Amino acid sequence: MQATHATLPENRQPTLRLVAMPTDVNAAGDIFGGWIISQIDIAGSIEAHRRAKGRVVTVAVNSVQFHEPVFVGDLVSCYAEVIKVGRTSITTSVEVFAERVWHDGSKTIKVTEATLTYVALDEHRRPKVVPAE
Repeated sequence: MQATHATLPENRQPTLRLVAMPTDVNAAGDIFGGWIISQIDIAGSIEAHRRAKGRVVTVAVNSVQFHEPVFVGDLVSCYAEVIKVGRTSITTSVEVFAERVWHDGSKTIKVTEATLTYVALDEHRRPKVVPAE
């Protein structure tokens, strides 16, 4: 893997930010990829929920690309944004950065990126039209 040094997106706040903990490691001692995907889904759903003005469900993880491992103690920031709105669907893009403040100085690495699709639901849990902005 080639290091993907990056700066955090300017003029944007992270949708989700948390510290990777020892309980989240895989057998190799790195943070489990499934844990990262879970955080990506949460971040994407927050932005989709905002856009739908209500309940959404994940219908597809369109793509996930892992660039670098995440380590215990990394400050993980997920930046999500809506990139497409259909009649009942919302597609989000999520970029994940790790601030490695504990390991080798303070540097920021882009570790993962993904796109996900959600469907807006009504009070009966049936697809609803995404409202205009």
